[in-house]
Amino acid sequence: MFLETPKKKIAKGDKATFEFLTNLENFEQLMPDNIAKFEVLSEDRFLFALKGMPEIVLERKSQTPYSKLVLGAASEKLPFTLTADITAVNTNESEVVLSFLGEFNAMMAMMIKSPITNFMGTLSENLTKI
Repeated sequence: MFLETPKKKIAKGDKATFEFLTNLENFEQLMPDNIAKFEVLSEDRFLFALKGMPEIVLERKSQTPYSKLVLGAASEKLPFTLTADITAVNTNESEVVLSFLGEFNAMMAMMIKSPITNFMGTLSENLTKI
């Protein structure tokens, strides 16, 4: 299952946007209002839970300075990645597209498509406010 947010303009250059996203503590600022738990576990891992949903641990899988950050599920039960692609517009502006890629059976994909789409939309929208 592949989901992608519309491109969002960020009032920071690509370097500043990348540095904001690679500091995993900053993801707390991007989370939806219904966040029940957020905890940085290490420099490369954080845990979060939305009300009524199980806890998810995300870990840094890879990064390309100033253009890409890939986070992935630490658990093999729900294998997925969340990728932020950053494009420089000028020195004080960049664009970010978030994408989600997961391997789920049809039933699971149907159940999680709407919540994941809403979650990514919120992350993307909150990113424009940084």
